[in-house]
Amino acid sequence: MSYHNDDPWGLPDPDTQSAFYDSVPTKRLFAFVVDLIITTIIAALIVPFTAFTAIFFFPLLFAVVGFAYRVVTISNASATLGMRLMGIEFRDSRGERFDFGMALLHTTLFTIAFGVFIAQVVSVVLMLTTARAQGLGDLILGTAAINRPSRF
Repeated sequence: MSYHNDDPWGLPDPDTQSAFYDSVPTKRLFAFVVDLIITTIIAALIVPFTAFTAIFFFPLLFAVVGFAYRVVTISNASATLGMRLMGIEFRDSRGERFDFGMALLHTTLFTIAFGVFIAQVVSVVLMLTTARAQGLGDLILGTAAINRPSRF
């Protein structure tokens, strides 16, 4: 699977290059679960270093750790560790990998959508029905998660 950029959006065309979007919603779900496990472990490892007082504000600690984890991993490789395991990555509207700024924006929108139940439902429905399998944040930013292109 090679990636060429004929679409004015800069992303692979879902009609002529549909392989880039095959099973992406399912892979995003599995990646989310993997990332949730990783984030939980990291947050739990931090608790003893706070003299166990973090137990009282664990949801806040978990949210901060999750935000930082997503921004760092996405800005470094355009994918979280779970996404890398599933073979998908984010691309911006020009078809390029995410930089720090885009990772920060995408993670902010993800965090807001995660905190507002109806926004999360809308995002999942959009991932299942749009041609590029884009969630709400992806549509707002003009980004998409794609199957990782071949490197040869």
